[in-house]
Amino acid sequence: MDQTVQQDIEAIISRQYDHGADLWSTPDHKLLKGAPFTTLECPHYLLELGMSPEENLLKETAALIFQGWREDGRFKISPSGGIYPCHTALALRTLCALGYARDPRLQQTFHYFLATQETDGGWKCNKYSFGRGPETRYSTPMTTLTVLDAFRYTHDREQMETLNQAIECLLAHWEIRQPISPCHYGMGTLFMQTEYPFRGYNLFYYLYVLSFYPSARKDARFLEALQQFESKVKNGNVIVERVVPKLGKLNFCKKGQISSFATRRYQEILAHLAED
Repeated sequence: MDQTVQQDIEAIISRQYDHGADLWSTPDHKLLKGAPFTTLECPHYLLELGMSPEENLLKETAALIFQGWREDGRFKISPSGGIYPCHTALALRTLCALGYARDPRLQQTFHYFLATQETDGGWKCNKYSFGRGPETRYSTPMTTLTVLDAFRYTHDREQMETLNQAIECLLAHWEIRQPISPCHYGMGTLFMQTEYPFRGYNLFYYLYVLSFYPSARKDARFLEALQQFESKVKNGNVIVERVVPKLGKLNFCKKGQISSFATRRYQEILAHLAED
């Protein structure tokens, strides 16, 4: 393994006790405390760097996340506070990435999302921190994107057909652009910047997830978004424009530099397009 990659892996693992317990958690098992080094996020960085999901550290992390699973399919990621679709989506996405997509518990979580789609095809948390303006009638783009990211692990074509409305919800946001949903997600300057690794609502992650779905790949709005992204690709390489500062010290995602790992994700998008 490349020395810089090993350094990144060790740096991420070294942060697992930052919040008072192990596995990037707090003593009372808050799984999303202390971003970006959280229980739900760090497995993605380690997998991206090549760590096997069979490593004990990642198996133990999966077991900790599963402790928050409820019989109706939702996940409680904090001992206090409510249970929101965005939290369940993040837990589902992480466990799918760790290889548990076929676990019966996650099958129930997939059913939960299929049963709770909004009329526009997406998902949203009914927490109105910004009031109840007309924009809040829309689903939350980030939650919808995260759910679609998890569903791509199912490889169930019939099931994917039921997600066309969710795909349309996200493609429609490319036209709307304005902040929508109770959480006010928009497509402004920050959205258009190439952010890596994937952890927020941005153009690169948006394209990556949608590229797994044939109906999205053929859509003119997706192709226009891809053209926007590719205007910044240099000789086939992806340059990181934005990264959360605490991750900026890691080698694989340095701001202003080519990332071979980000480039690999871009090549996946192109490979999906070649399938059509």
